Amino acid sequence: MRVAIALLSAGLILSAQKKSGIDVQGIDTSCKPCDDFWRFASGKWMDANPIPPSQAGWGPMGAMSDQNRERLKVLLDGASANATKSSGERKIGDLYGACMDTERIDKLGATPIAPQLAKIEKITDAASLTAYLKAQQGELGGGPFFVIPRPDLKNTEVTGVFVAPAGLSLPTRDYYVDNDARTTKIREQFLVHAARMLSLLGKDGDGVAAAKTILDFETELAKPQLTNVALRNPYASYNPIGVKGLTELTPSIDWKGILALMKVAPETLVVVSQPEYQKTIERLFKETSPETWRLWLRWKTLSQAAANLSKPYSEENFNFSGRLLSGLKEQEPRWKRCTSVVDSLMGDALGELFVNKHFPPAAKARMTELVENLRGTLRNELANSSWMSEETKKNAVLKLEAFRPKIGYADRWRDYSAVVIDRGDFYGSVRSASIVTRQYQLSKIGKPRDRNDWGMTPPTVNAYYSPTQNEIAFPAGILQPPLFDLNADDAANYGAAGAVIGHEMGHGFDDQGSKYAANGNLQNWWTDADRKEFDSRAACVIDEYNTFDLGEGLRHKGPLVVGEAMGDLGGLKIAFKAYQKTLNGKPSPVIDGYTGEQRFFLAFARVWATQLRPENMKLRLTNDPHPIARWRAIGTLQNMPEFHQAFQCKQGDAMVRPVEKQCKVW
Repeated sequence: MRVAIALLSAGLILSAQKKSGIDVQGIDTSCKPCDDFWRFASGKWMDANPIPPSQAGWGPMGAMSDQNRERLKVLLDGASANATKSSGERKIGDLYGACMDTERIDKLGATPIAPQLAKIEKITDAASLTAYLKAQQGELGGGPFFVIPRPDLKNTEVTGVFVAPAGLSLPTRDYYVDNDARTTKIREQFLVHAARMLSLLGKDGDGVAAAKTILDFETELAKPQLTNVALRNPYASYNPIGVKGLTELTPSIDWKGILALMKVAPETLVVVSQPEYQKTIERLFKETSPETWRLWLRWKTLSQAAANLSKPYSEENFNFSGRLLSGLKEQEPRWKRCTSVVDSLMGDALGELFVNKHFPPAAKARMTELVENLRGTLRNELANSSWMSEETKKNAVLKLEAFRPKIGYADRWRDYSAVVIDRGDFYGSVRSASIVTRQYQLSKIGKPRDRNDWGMTPPTVNAYYSPTQNEIAFPAGILQPPLFDLNADDAANYGAAGAVIGHEMGHGFDDQGSKYAANGNLQNWWTDADRKEFDSRAACVIDEYNTFDLGEGLRHKGPLVVGEAMGDLGGLKIAFKAYQKTLNGKPSPVIDGYTGEQRFFLAFARVWATQLRPENMKLRLTNDPHPIARWRAIGTLQNMPEFHQAFQCKQGDAMVRPVEKQCKVW
């Protein structure tokens, strides 16, 4: 019996005006909501939708992404078949067509990277190594460091140069230095993988000895790098030492020449992410033979290109990154991979077609309404906070008011006229689009920031908050059912889309975002006492996620996931209060046997109805700042009295955290 049925006698109204927005058939009523709400909300749906062989996990977000890619396929099939389309549409059609031409790609083998390999073979000493790395930065970057544009964290109106570690083949530095059984096994599997790839190339015999040399070299690169947890502190990676300081750290590298090649003015701000890492590069320049450098650069060129080369290379690349690291059973169909290639390289050209077809103006207007309702609700929470001082409240509200919401797509579309797409040259087309994108990014250095740019493409099923831009962004791709439905009752939209909005707003005030001011600058705007109280509230969330038993002795790293978990908790509370505002003091309608409050929480939990392969879950626990989906639902709701009231959960129930341990953000 559904919990809401007993409430009908209280005079709650039935509504036929809007659909519920929840999947009643997906609810597992054999599971009590107060025992495991994640299972209750979506158990039958998950049983009926197991993880596809080509996926590391599966849930509503994955299903939405899959639906969007089917839509992209239709658009790209049309663009590929019609040569009379506009320039941008013709180019994405040709790029897609080139990607789908597997017969030609397979005939070429590794030939497309031969010019790059020939350049590497010319490295014979420190001078030629420096010259090679400099030339690379002028094209696509590469080597043991990134040189990329990034806002000055202390003055975000200006874009400077950011130098950061690069070059690792395994997911994070921990995979090189940890000695537990699982990590050790992955390193062993990497050796086999690298040997196979190099043997295919035919330049390093069976590749076994070469693979060991590569792993040893990358281990040296990994050792000085900061952990993912340490990198959550933005001050740890903000070292504005300029070209002079960078040159002192790594004098073997021609930094002035690199910046000149990138057309960067000498006086431009240069920030080094990890000085100790730069010192390691200098040591490796002096201690490592040209032969080892050539081998490693050859490996990086091959491994980074493998997915776009012939079948033997792409399959071996998938075998390691897909099967071994994430537990995938098979590769995605070629057309899915090709839609992803086009979306990643020419996202605005493809995105323009997508939004014209699948994101009507009414959806943008409705989403804007939700955003502003949540902003107003959060404003009230901040202004009436019981634990923040008046000074901190004022600064918090100022930051919230400065939030810039981006909904659906950019105000103007990117120009891809410089991209050269050759339907008979897939790899060359990918390279051209990549170089043009890098040049576009480099052109921003030394100039005022451009707020038009997005960090995601329009068809993407995701959202984000940028602390330096102080903006929240919701691509058109995520604003689709079941997360956002124009025809659904408010409860479902606020429980799903509203929770995502609240989550992204919450990032402005999480353990990282709270260190940035309204203008996006890295700046402390808290009193010492308020910051101490904030840290205490964050510690509650850290403790909660540290203690969840995920099976097999696995645990979250609380300090790694605290920002996302705080976003979930604070965001859902704000979304719930915003939903209540829409009721104007009236009882929520009962639809499909559930009250509005119940449907709100059902919609929220449904978003996180994602099952993961064991390999992928272990990978995520190592390097993903997001909690595992199941625990995003359970961990958040355990702290919410509003949820407990809606489903009549009591102390002692699994879905109720003891009162003295319940975490609160605001």
